[in-house]
Amino acid sequence: MRKLSGLKPAPEAAPRIVVADTIYTLSSAGERATAMLVIGGRIEHVGDLAGCEARAAELSPVTPEVAEFAGHTIVPGFIDAHAHPLMLGQMMSWIDCGPEQATSIPEIVALLKKGAEALPAGAPIRGYGYEQRNLVEQRHPTRFELDEVSTEREVYLMNASGHGGVVNSLTLDSNGITRDTPNPDGGEFFRDAEGELTGELSDAACNILTGVHGVKIGHHGPNFHLGDEPEEHRKQMLAAQDNFLQGGVTTIGDAQVSKREFEAYLRMHEAGELKMRANMYLLSHLLDDVLEMGMNGQFGNEQLNFAGIKFYSDGTLGGWTAYFPDGYLGDPCRKGQLYHDPRDYTEMIVKAHLAGLQTATHSQSPTALEMVISAIEEALRQRPDSDARHRIEHCGLPTPEQITRMKVAGIYPVNQPQHHFNWGEGVEQAIGTPGERFNPLGEFERAGVPVTISSDAPVADPRPLEAIQAAVSRVTRRGTQLGPDSLAVSVDTALRGHTITAAHALGREDDLGSLEPGKRADFAVLSADPHETPVHDIAQITVAETWIGGTRAYANA
Repeated sequence: MRKLSGLKPAPEAAPRIVVADTIYTLSSAGERATAMLVIGGRIEHVGDLAGCEARAAELSPVTPEVAEFAGHTIVPGFIDAHAHPLMLGQMMSWIDCGPEQATSIPEIVALLKKGAEALPAGAPIRGYGYEQRNLVEQRHPTRFELDEVSTEREVYLMNASGHGGVVNSLTLDSNGITRDTPNPDGGEFFRDAEGELTGELSDAACNILTGVHGVKIGHHGPNFHLGDEPEEHRKQMLAAQDNFLQGGVTTIGDAQVSKREFEAYLRMHEAGELKMRANMYLLSHLLDDVLEMGMNGQFGNEQLNFAGIKFYSDGTLGGWTAYFPDGYLGDPCRKGQLYHDPRDYTEMIVKAHLAGLQTATHSQSPTALEMVISAIEEALRQRPDSDARHRIEHCGLPTPEQITRMKVAGIYPVNQPQHHFNWGEGVEQAIGTPGERFNPLGEFERAGVPVTISSDAPVADPRPLEAIQAAVSRVTRRGTQLGPDSLAVSVDTALRGHTITAAHALGREDDLGSLEPGKRADFAVLSADPHETPVHDIAQITVAETWIGGTRAYANA
């Protein structure tokens, strides 16, 4: 019998006083401190060393241990409100074909061939990370080029966006995909001018990648739920967890959970291996099952819980599948797609809202955002709720009028500044000058809309300090400033966006997100103070240690 673990109290640790040069509590009052007292995994006092010692004497006869971090700054543990841990773990075991490894299609082919040599005979060959606009050819590879890697086993090269990529001819043939195969709702098998399959596929078309017995999600999102043996999934999740902890991340929102992810979390939790706090958003193909089970609100424990339902409205800006009905500037024949008819989407959002569930919808283009915001407004009309906290994931290009309506509806956009850091120029190439507004965090802040920051790992590395730098500077990896300074936010806003505001987006602000008495002692120890560091150097700050519940979970050796 699989037991429900993690509910028994942990062994009581001795009181501990944590001391640093500066502790940013990120409370509503914004206090700074130099010491905090932790007992039983919770913060009991924040102030200076003398105050913590006095409070410890009142609460416990045991002399507190002291963890001293001279020359360091402490912030609340970073909260990555939108990430895909198991997908990240899988990518870490695939062949890296990103821009630092390959700048051309022949170089990608060579990497895949070399990587295939280390794989078991017959195992599929999987690569990731290419961004077509970073290649000298300025295009996607084709199935014929991947046929150079292998014609005897499946080859899949995932685009950096995670919303599709390219497969070899064998993969198409073995799944019965021909030039006459219709595109699925919410996805596409791309064809050349003569109607022949190129090997590129996107979003819902990725269902073919999971095999006959794999996870199927219909047209509810890009299917990246590729199967591996349970032990492989365990190793992948452990590798991903280490990656988050190295970045100072203590809590994540898993923004696309199927039975594959759910099973992996349960196994980790049962084995006592789940260190980070995971909040699961089940994908919308499970909505009716969730409602049938009576899951009409968050439940779970402090380590693992069900948070809400994840939806998709359109595709990705990076892969040019976000929905622009008039076509992309870089390719007028490409328009992207909506995953759902607006009426069907509204019906699902209303259904979830009436049951008391938080929704989180991937949406990028103004047209797709209009569908999402209108659906939420209709749901709120039918059942008013001033604290529903419906989320819009990515929310890349809302109009000013839409931002105003988001404020009224209490919508939380959850953005990823590393997207514009990594490929902001590509958005401008795709849609022209409007692309400068990609991720308009400054506009959100001025309108009173919460600013929430996340990584979307593995689309970007879970490195909150890099995300904070990108949010504050609006400067891309290649040195281009994307849009005016008014689109940027302050260091304080960005820090809050990755901590306490992210906790609000997850519904966890009562116990996470700031360093205050009564809250969990989750914190990151930084090598420098982000407020005192030049903006363009913030990403270079290192995470010395990551603590969860008053226990060290990671130390930078």
